[in-house]
Amino acid sequence: MDLLDYFDAYARDYRAYKDGRWCYEDGLLYLALVRLHRTTGEARWLDHLRRLVDAQVTPEGQIRDYEVGEYNIDNILSGRSLFHLADTTGDARYEAAADVLAGQLASHPRIDAGNYWHKQRYPHQVWLDGLYMGLPFQLEYGLRRGDAALVQDALAQVQTALAFTKGPAGLYIHGYDDARQQPWADPETGLSPAVWGRAVGWLAMALVDLVELLPDDPRAPREAARALLESVIAQQQPSGLWHQVMCMPDLKGNYEESSASAMFSYAILKGARLGLIPDNAQGLRALTALEGKLSPIDGRTQLTDICCVAGLGGFDGVYRDGTPEYYVTERIQPDDIKGVGPFAYALTERIQAAAHA
Repeated sequence: MDLLDYFDAYARDYRAYKDGRWCYEDGLLYLALVRLHRTTGEARWLDHLRRLVDAQVTPEGQIRDYEVGEYNIDNILSGRSLFHLADTTGDARYEAAADVLAGQLASHPRIDAGNYWHKQRYPHQVWLDGLYMGLPFQLEYGLRRGDAALVQDALAQVQTALAFTKGPAGLYIHGYDDARQQPWADPETGLSPAVWGRAVGWLAMALVDLVELLPDDPRAPREAARALLESVIAQQQPSGLWHQVMCMPDLKGNYEESSASAMFSYAILKGARLGLIPDNAQGLRALTALEGKLSPIDGRTQLTDICCVAGLGGFDGVYRDGTPEYYVTERIQPDDIKGVGPFAYALTERIQAAAHA
């Protein structure tokens, strides 16, 4: 099928992920629409984006149902779409809303080494997810505002987080507890037990996005991005996809998970475009394999084998212990935005690659 038509129908029928509350899940779609608009120039993507964001951002630039005091780093991600909206529309509401999110970062709690807590309710914890959620926004905001301290702080947080979360095979561990208080944390290292595919996917996307924002800056994490992409490619399966739990192909119940695979496809394709790796062949192979994961469900085409949600610690009355066995028990949800958004990102990279071939 035509993937642009698939994404168009997805955006047309999309319903806010958390009943209209500002959240990163919606932000994944917003960023997909930004990239589709930039890549194709088609007005439909900007129309979808304005319709969805304007339901959450008031004309005065306030964000509906957003609480700074939650100190949830996830909530920062959606702000990345505001820059494109500001530039294409000239509407001041979007810059004002970005200022609101930057205000959260200004007072967001941190571990002693300087990294943001993942959330107020996950104190002293750094998750790979949060590097993608907060740092590319902070860096771009700092560049736009001419705030060198914000830029440097974002880059410093990346380096510290990489040092804390380094795992096997050149990959990284999902979570780090600086206080060594969580039952899931190793008492010596503070690390959770497993290499979760999507957590590494968040990190890979964060690194290539940061490199793109700093094309000529020697401080950009180019070497870290290159090394991670090489390690990710080494874990790619014959199908072209990646496992839910990486480095453990024989784990009972392990499966080839679509959101991580889409993230890796995007990161590899972008990494090749940025000159981090020699070519984009493995990213293209992954994207083709993902197209094979599209299936008719309930009368519409949907992307299958997406892990709905996974995390660490207590959530909805369940304790998530971060073991490899835990990750393969989480619910699988077709067409979840955590897979569809990065799938769209990867497509925009393929379109760009074809245009310059």
